[in-house]
Amino acid sequence: MKHNFGAGPCILPQEVFQEAAKAVLDFNNTGLSILEISHRSKEFEEVVAETESLVRELLNVPEDYSVLFLQGGASQQFAMVPMNLLPEGGKAAYLDTGVWASKAAKEAKNFGQIEIVASSKDSNYTYVPKNFEIPSDATYFHFTSNNTIYGTEVFEKPETSIPTVVDMSSDILSREINVAEYDLIYAGAQKNMGPAGVTLVIVKNDLLGKSGRTIPTIFNYQEHAKAGSMYNTPPVYSIYVSMLNLRWLKAKGGIKVIEQENIIKARTLYDEIERNPFFTGTAAVEDRSRMNVTFVMDTPELEAEFLALAKQRNLIGIKGHRSVGGFRASIYNALSITSINALVDTMREFEESHK
Repeated sequence: MKHNFGAGPCILPQEVFQEAAKAVLDFNNTGLSILEISHRSKEFEEVVAETESLVRELLNVPEDYSVLFLQGGASQQFAMVPMNLLPEGGKAAYLDTGVWASKAAKEAKNFGQIEIVASSKDSNYTYVPKNFEIPSDATYFHFTSNNTIYGTEVFEKPETSIPTVVDMSSDILSREINVAEYDLIYAGAQKNMGPAGVTLVIVKNDLLGKSGRTIPTIFNYQEHAKAGSMYNTPPVYSIYVSMLNLRWLKAKGGIKVIEQENIIKARTLYDEIERNPFFTGTAAVEDRSRMNVTFVMDTPELEAEFLALAKQRNLIGIKGHRSVGGFRASIYNALSITSINALVDTMREFEESHK
């Protein structure tokens, strides 16, 4: 058995893979593959409708929000957000907690004045800044809820009276949130929702069409909302697999249940990191991510040896990002406690072999 701790396109449930594989050969007994079916067909319209319905149900999305399935990943949203929300001459506030937050702010600077309200870059993003002020004259405030590279997560929305935009690419659907607290949520699907290729956007309708900019149609949220995410050919297969994965999540008991599983998984691994004298966590304890656990060895020369042992034990994708080093275990929704235990056992085996 392979234990997939990969941080990018990541683990999905086996039953989702099996159902998705069947649809590649024959989708719903149509005699056509899901890869060739018309996106305008009744069958695929039903897929989009069910996927949206599941998102709304699982996240309790208010009726005055649009749910969109777009393309281009979170990176495209870095530009679409200010393009749609920031008026000419306007100002937006950004919190800098890592590479992706920094890239979002950099992209937004093409459209107006950007104020970085706080940054943890000075300590290589090992913590989430606290007690910063968000300017009330900004059009919106943007932050990234989970920082995949650095292993930090924002669990409480910063207090502000202005509209809030959040990039939830790597922790969407992993814990309960109040969607009504946010004005726009975006997330690449490839962590907890489905495969790479589709991007979820949940946006309050009141925000749309007010920037005063002339926006290319393909980048205009309002146009995608009017077209029901069908303005252009959508990522058919990615939406379909996301629907299967959302069905799986609902059948498990929804986000309340998966959040408790995620808490147990993260606690189990962090407890071993704290106990084992060979390993040290890199993120501030109060900001530790439940999705991406980052840690290093107290003796860096032994890292290659541990990675070799991990490979022998079928632990895949635990090498840390080059900007942090060490190790990163991404423990998204579909990763079971069995895999966490396999990693913990390997860490203990390594410790025993060096006594």
